[in-house]
Amino acid sequence: MKYKTRFLAFFTALTLFHLAASFAHPVTPTIIQELNLHDYMFGLALAVMMIGNFLMSPFWGKANLYLSSGRSLFLCCMGYSAAQLWFAYAETEAIILLARLFAGVFIGGAFVSFLTYVVNVARPEDQGKYLTISATIHSVAGAFGYLIGGLIGEYSIKAAFLAQSAVLALAGVLFLAVCLPDAQSHKKMPAKQLLRDVNPLKSFLDSRYFMNLGIALLFAVNILINFGNTGFDQVFNYYLKDQLGLSSAYNGVIKAAVGMVSFVFNTTLCLWIIGKTDNRKSMTVLVLVCTAAAAGTAVSSRIGWFIAYSIALYAGYSVSLPVLQNMVARQADLRHKNLVMGFYNATKSLGSIVGSLMAGFVYSLGAKLPFICVAVIYALAIPAAAGYWIYTSKQKKT
Repeated sequence: MKYKTRFLAFFTALTLFHLAASFAHPVTPTIIQELNLHDYMFGLALAVMMIGNFLMSPFWGKANLYLSSGRSLFLCCMGYSAAQLWFAYAETEAIILLARLFAGVFIGGAFVSFLTYVVNVARPEDQGKYLTISATIHSVAGAFGYLIGGLIGEYSIKAAFLAQSAVLALAGVLFLAVCLPDAQSHKKMPAKQLLRDVNPLKSFLDSRYFMNLGIALLFAVNILINFGNTGFDQVFNYYLKDQLGLSSAYNGVIKAAVGMVSFVFNTTLCLWIIGKTDNRKSMTVLVLVCTAAAAGTAVSSRIGWFIAYSIALYAGYSVSLPVLQNMVARQADLRHKNLVMGFYNATKSLGSIVGSLMAGFVYSLGAKLPFICVAVIYALAIPAAAGYWIYTSKQKKT
């Protein structure tokens, strides 16, 4: 199979994964209300999943030194598929949280492996473009997955989960079939070392091999924008159902519109930013735009303006994601790229954990309060992005 054909097949599998990953999101608020669970469960359930993601991402980054990304993706898709079946038939808060934690372990591996495969296999001249395509698929396919899941959910909540599980398994098989072996070591990973590296603390201590102020500032930006995006996404979904009385289908249609806007911006503006501009400066501007859009959602009283600002915020985040991924990949030393991409996903997950917890618990105090918090968090990302720009500019001069 030729290089470009193989990557086309990889992106096809990636599209299936991100479509399926969103099938359950628009029906989750309905599950929470039908089971008479606490309102904060919509945020807590995602937070628990992201805790599993956060703790295991560095481990998957290291495991991919010995295990090819294709095999990792197969294992993670199958594990995630099983976790969603568990979630589908859970009826108590405790069982739902356990199912979400189990899913998070495998989602962490999947997202790390997506990045490590592109970084390891793509030609240097294609790396930025392929990372942008991957992030675009994440945003666009995820948005249309909301639409598909919302429409299926109108017919049957369980059917949305069953469809999700089946498509995730299909994506796993396709990844296994098309991905080239990219393990950096041909030795088998010793069992004792594997058990030692499962320890999240040990995995995080490995950051000493590559950490510097520049990477730390990029990770800070990553944490903050994912805090803001996840917090907003979670409260937005629940707000539509709880405050506006809109069904899962409406949620899906709005997310499909977000997907179209994101696709247009990512295939035009984003590629131009990565190829033609100083990414450090552009990242700072993108965070400013997201902050303004988040503030708009917090103060809007009319539904039309609220939806418009929401779409702008989603679009701003979708453009910033590939730009940030490309900056992290370029900042990383060649010897430690797998570890760095594992930590990139871990910090992304950390932001998602606190964002989803904020959304769930702050929402209980006031339906509009989480939107205010999101605007504040995005504002905090501005000095982190500007700090990276200033720091690296000084480094080049010296």
